[in-house]
Amino acid sequence: MPEKFTQNKTEVDTSKSPNVKLKPISMGDCKWTEGFWAEKTKLCEESMIPYMGSLLTGEIGHALNNFKIVTGDYKGKFNGEYWHDADFFKWMEAACYMYGLNNDQKLLQELDEIVDIIANAQEDDGYLHAYIQINGIEHFSNRKYHEMYNCGHLYTAGCIHYRMTGKKNFLDIALKNADLLVAKFGPNPPKLRRFGFNQTQIMGLVELYRTVGNKEYLKLAEQFINNRGQSEMVHDSTTVGYPIGDMVQERVPLREETEAAGHAVLALYYYAGAADVYAETGEKALIDALDRLWENVTQKKMYATGAVGQTHYGASPRRDMIEEGFIDEYMMPNLTAYNETCANICNAMFSQRLLGIHGESKYADIMELVLHNSMMSGISVCGTKYYYANPLRKIIGARDYENMNTESPDREPYLFCFCCPPNLVRTVAKSSLWAYNLASNGVSVNLYGGNKLETTLLDGSTLKLTQTTEYPWEGLINITVDACKAEAFDIMLRIPEWSKDNSLKINGNAMDIPLAPGEFATISRQWNVGDTIELNMPMHIKLIEGHNRIEEVRNQVAVKRGPIVYCVESPDLPESVNINDVYLPSNSPLTAQKQASLLGGVTTVHADVMLRTDTTNAASGEMYRDITQPEFNKYSAQFVPYFAWSNRGEAEMSVFMPVIWQQ
Repeated sequence: MPEKFTQNKTEVDTSKSPNVKLKPISMGDCKWTEGFWAEKTKLCEESMIPYMGSLLTGEIGHALNNFKIVTGDYKGKFNGEYWHDADFFKWMEAACYMYGLNNDQKLLQELDEIVDIIANAQEDDGYLHAYIQINGIEHFSNRKYHEMYNCGHLYTAGCIHYRMTGKKNFLDIALKNADLLVAKFGPNPPKLRRFGFNQTQIMGLVELYRTVGNKEYLKLAEQFINNRGQSEMVHDSTTVGYPIGDMVQERVPLREETEAAGHAVLALYYYAGAADVYAETGEKALIDALDRLWENVTQKKMYATGAVGQTHYGASPRRDMIEEGFIDEYMMPNLTAYNETCANICNAMFSQRLLGIHGESKYADIMELVLHNSMMSGISVCGTKYYYANPLRKIIGARDYENMNTESPDREPYLFCFCCPPNLVRTVAKSSLWAYNLASNGVSVNLYGGNKLETTLLDGSTLKLTQTTEYPWEGLINITVDACKAEAFDIMLRIPEWSKDNSLKINGNAMDIPLAPGEFATISRQWNVGDTIELNMPMHIKLIEGHNRIEEVRNQVAVKRGPIVYCVESPDLPESVNINDVYLPSNSPLTAQKQASLLGGVTTVHADVMLRTDTTNAASGEMYRDITQPEFNKYSAQFVPYFAWSNRGEAEMSVFMPVIWQQ
């Protein structure tokens, strides 16, 4: 029988964290009922998780087989990246969230069988890392093997498994491994001080601390932060084989850092982990640094889709060699944009933590932007094909994908570096946990979508709400109070940064409450069963342009409607038209059209564009040529949501288009 739960069935359990304003709800408190997230969650349950599980427990993904090799129950060689264990743990986490929603006993049994195999693979002292165990490599000898990364996802998945199922079998594996880390790393020997570069272990250790109360885990998590920026930037025996310096955020101590640098996933996991530590310690220098870094990421290094990590290969602002990461401010290529799916998700994870800490709506705006754009672009509408990189422009023949180890012209049914797909799927599976938070005397509405909420407020009273909406395709939100306490409490409505001309009614009566974009509108009153809230945020189609320092998109615009960023794609253009020849008149009427049978059901945008016809001489190979009067043909074009591109065969695509300014 499952043990009695000692905490919320949630993801990041800040319910007792002293420095968090907005607290988490439990899994199952919010259930998507209709619309976008209900459909994606159903797809996750019926397609994403089962398909991914078949990969990772079978011959293709090989993750479970790797553990079986360790136990002697499978003959073969390790297959996958060094960190493939962590990919598997993320899938297990996704499956645990789904079990928390549907109570599928068959899924629970499958997880139990997997946990037994992992337990048998774990060494007596707690060590667990299939690649190193199979190949007889010295434990903690070189950080390139990503041992800490595997540990972090093990800890997180172990906590989530315990919270969703009530069973300790997986948690016990995580605790045994964490105790090994405390013993090895706790004394802080010089040889191991540069080890914690892939910082999921910080988040995982804090979550273990929240789960079982062992302060040694929190202390070690903070130590991993404190060690950064304390070593000489030269290779030693533990670093050979992987870039050093800014690539792994070790050149500058976190509390002194002013600019996001290096590998974007490593950086944002680092920041998210540090936010977890701050939630427990309340150290001002830590949150001041994280606030600076959040501003730098979102205001100077983030794409219109919420994506981050501008380049596959490049240099940091301090000129260290980096991969898959941040480069200079406002340096935002489109065709070669990397924007790893994991990095985009990490951007949302970092914001989700700051939302809890600060209680400010702007963080949920970033979460929403990522979830509806640069995260979902990482998976096909059928839920079984994946992108690792998410550029904002694609031109057929312009990239040599053979020399790009994680980039591909189309989504793939399996990626050898499999970190992104399970990260995406676990985020879809837990999306309902991000929809609401518990405030000091009420609830905040962070994400909109058809759902039912039945939760316990912080004072112990019950609150039930029903939300009906066609969001993100329409901006009308209706919320009905189904049960509540007699005393007054707050309902905080997120007013998205993109919204204008908003209106609010309660029980049909217009309310004079500030509806400032980018802030929460707090309604404080004595509520009654049957009360209704009508929030209307008209989804005007608009053109957006980049900062004038973003040279790549100067004199170009993109189409946005509500939280959705759109793109033009070659299936919606005449055959043989190059995506670079699509121009958008600034005064072209823009209209929206619901299309239930297109790309899983989307709202498209339609406009007359101008197709340039005098560029055929570009094929001559001239780098520069004399200008002539441009020639254009008008064409009625369709724009699709960026997240849904590349689902209709090989295609060219662009988010930004040259604009023809007209009065």
